[in-house]
Amino acid sequence: MNLQLSTEDERFLAEVRAFLHGALPEDVRRRALTPLHPPHEDDRRWWNRQLYERGWAAPSWPVEYGGCGWSPLRAHLFEQACCEAGAPELRWQGLRLFGPVLYTFGTAEQKARYLPGILRGDTQWAQGFSEPGAGSDLASLKTSAVRDGAHYIVSGQKIWTSEAHYSEMGFFLVRTDASVKPQAGLSMLIIDLRSPGVTVRPITMLHGDTAVSEIFLDQVRVPAENLLGEPGSGWTQAKFLLGNERTGGAETHHSRRMLRRVTALARTRLREGRPLIEDARIAARIADVGADLEALEWSVLRVLCGAPQRWAEAAVTSALKVRGSEIQQRVSELGMEILGFDALRQYGRDEGFASRDLAAGITADLLYQRASTIMGGAREVQKNIIAKLAFGL
Repeated sequence: MNLQLSTEDERFLAEVRAFLHGALPEDVRRRALTPLHPPHEDDRRWWNRQLYERGWAAPSWPVEYGGCGWSPLRAHLFEQACCEAGAPELRWQGLRLFGPVLYTFGTAEQKARYLPGILRGDTQWAQGFSEPGAGSDLASLKTSAVRDGAHYIVSGQKIWTSEAHYSEMGFFLVRTDASVKPQAGLSMLIIDLRSPGVTVRPITMLHGDTAVSEIFLDQVRVPAENLLGEPGSGWTQAKFLLGNERTGGAETHHSRRMLRRVTALARTRLREGRPLIEDARIAARIADVGADLEALEWSVLRVLCGAPQRWAEAAVTSALKVRGSEIQQRVSELGMEILGFDALRQYGRDEGFASRDLAAGITADLLYQRASTIMGGAREVQKNIIAKLAFGL
């Protein structure tokens, strides 16, 4: 395995870093580097527009749809550089999840109508999949869409919908046929969240912020032209989308940034007059999670570059999701241990505390990361996928 970047990729990375150095205002960077949830929505929309004007809003999209057309490696390097520089993280739902589904399965009219707004960041999207009785088991969802002339009448409830209260549009998995097996009766609909009958209610989570919402759909009239693909093709589209989500779910960039923050915190925190980084047990734990993160990063690159055989792709992406979410939790737990009793307060951005810049958001992130092994498909479900597809169990 070649562990060195080519000369061309090194030049590309230098160009990206130079752009980030000149384009990111310090206040935007400072807010993005503080791990509090939810992020600043205005910053993210502004940054989306900056990248769009540069032509870099969608690193992995094909050029024909307004993307960069970069190799998986260059897209990875770009996201890594943005994370290191403190750029606001763009919303996944439109750019990483729905956008590829739309340009793969959508009609020419749907692509022309929705892709430009996703690229510019003008329109933010919510993912309406999970329901109170259908989380990881999406095939059991109950939200119905009944054809009524030129419309579908949609009724039901979605929950844990990430940042729906900041979104204008949503892509929803709904049941259009209850007479066939569960998977065959599902379809994907585009729904304007400002439509009559749509109610979005933010949910306050354990860490105190409203990162997710519940959505109530009460006889919502949706134009039939908003159906993606043929009726009953939603399960295929959902599997395509979830495969992309779970590969990105490794969250290596976020974990790397948080590990650097935790390591810096260990250098400033004293115990008996000595920095905690000199404690052999703390140093060993930092090194241990760092090694596992390094291995995960290379595994992600192997998948992005097409190393797994086709039969193993779903199993491998599930493994990345499991491993990545566990590392996120380990890093956040390490930060809490280094803070000690000071972690009992959820430090905000303006606390009068000696390690404020490093401590802000540590506690909130640990509480938020309790969900990382559940969201995007629970760890137990992912392990069943691995057992079935990789080992035939």
